[in-house]
Amino acid sequence: MTRIFSGVKPTGHLTLGNYLGAVRQWVAAEQKPDDALFCVVDLHALTVDHDPARVRRLSRQAATLLLAAGLGPEKCTLFVQSHVDEHTRLAYLLECTASDGELRRMIQYREKSVRAQDAGEGVRLSLLTYPVLMAADILAYDTAEVPVGEDQRQHVELTRDLAARFNQRYGHTFTVPRATHAQVAARVMDLQDPTSKMGKSHGSGAGIVYLLDEPAVIRKKVMRAVTDSGDDGVVYDRAARPGVANLLDVLAACTGEEPQALARGYAQYGPLKRDVADAVVELLRPLRERHAEISADPGEVERVLREGAGRARALARPVVDRAYEAIGLLAP
Repeated sequence: MTRIFSGVKPTGHLTLGNYLGAVRQWVAAEQKPDDALFCVVDLHALTVDHDPARVRRLSRQAATLLLAAGLGPEKCTLFVQSHVDEHTRLAYLLECTASDGELRRMIQYREKSVRAQDAGEGVRLSLLTYPVLMAADILAYDTAEVPVGEDQRQHVELTRDLAARFNQRYGHTFTVPRATHAQVAARVMDLQDPTSKMGKSHGSGAGIVYLLDEPAVIRKKVMRAVTDSGDDGVVYDRAARPGVANLLDVLAACTGEEPQALARGYAQYGPLKRDVADAVVELLRPLRERHAEISADPGEVERVLREGAGRARALARPVVDRAYEAIGLLAP
């Protein structure tokens, strides 16, 4: 069977972009006869200034939303990263395999470090090294496929490079994984800034549809979405019309139709926005209802995460022990 691994970082409330770009893929993946692991990667939330209570709260909320989206513990392994020590055990070995230059070339490090410096904040070392921890998250499980959003492609490529380099230096130890992506809406953009992705940790939420937004809030955000000037009606053109293209991508992801074909059905932006708002509300309605049911029994969520961590630990420990032996460390 093909082993699948992916994770979500609890740095903010999960968004429509997270759902269409990743979570819905995960739910589809667990329907196949594969071995699937999905993780709340809470250690990655510590790379920037954070409120400890908020990280705990968002970690629990993310796990609950993943269950509400359809990730059933009977079909996959759902757990929290910090509950499985093998992630950090392996990360140091991979830090000894990675180079300073390739980590400093990571796009997210360059962007986030500049923003931190512009804000007069210090840049944590973990912001530079967390892609190596991400690689450890993946490689610890002999992962073959990593379903991720388009913005994570560079991280999966780094993981592949580190796995291949480690194998070449110390003998075959890791499976070299590959990234898989959604065909449509793999990268949903901010409704107010369609040149930026819909990120859960953005300061302003005006252009972000959160999974737990009320229907009226969703409709208001979509109806206020930025569109583009032009005299030729509704046209799907990501370069020239990013705002309209984003709305069409979202509608296509909700309906299963092609965005280019959908564009031909509209002459004005208003009807398009109304249809997008209706489609998003209906897409998220069952998820919100299921989230309310699961939240009423927090003990069940804790049980699922505890059992998931146990299964994950049993899978990761032999792989990490193998890596320790390969690199030259004495067995305890």
